[in-house]
Amino acid sequence: MNSMDSLEREGADRRLSSPSARRNREPILAVLRSALPQTGRVLEIASGNGEHAVHFARHLAPLCWQPSDPSETALASIAAWREAEALDNLAAPICLDVTEQWPVLPDLVAIVCINLLHISPWDASEALFAEAGRRLPAGGVLVVYGPFRRHGEHTAPSNAAFDADLRSRDLRWGVRDLEAVEALAGDNGLRCEATHELPANNLCIVWRR
Repeated sequence: MNSMDSLEREGADRRLSSPSARRNREPILAVLRSALPQTGRVLEIASGNGEHAVHFARHLAPLCWQPSDPSETALASIAAWREAEALDNLAAPICLDVTEQWPVLPDLVAIVCINLLHISPWDASEALFAEAGRRLPAGGVLVVYGPFRRHGEHTAPSNAAFDADLRSRDLRWGVRDLEAVEALAGDNGLRCEATHELPANNLCIVWRR
């Protein structure tokens, strides 16, 4: 199950910490090592508190990791993590709502999106794949992580409960059908290269342009 756990304050500064981010970062990193190119800029969509950005930048140098988020609280946390860790390849966070105008980013080779599709309206998924199809170079990679339904069915009872909880919070949210997301990717010139089953009934999917 992909939880929406509460954020914890890291020390006395603006850094926020999430138990789920600490649990899933190593399995996701293993996928990123196999999928991402060696150099260039990776745009992370909906970076949240910034723990993933710090961890991935630390282990994937010389790739430049570009975090983003629409939340001021998240952006402050990312900036605080960046200041504390002082990683040369971790760029300053940018304010980006996936459904609005994206900035032009030089040397973009990959987009990474963790735990967004199910905690957002469907138009956010449409925008993500449309922009990935437009902005990634030939051979560029889109990596998406989260829970999915397969053939209209949840992959575990915990995911079904999580889906019900999401929809009770916002009817536009919910665990997405993998087949619908795959169709969206195909419509935007992205082909599925690999589907990795990760702990807690989540998938990490790699699409290539």
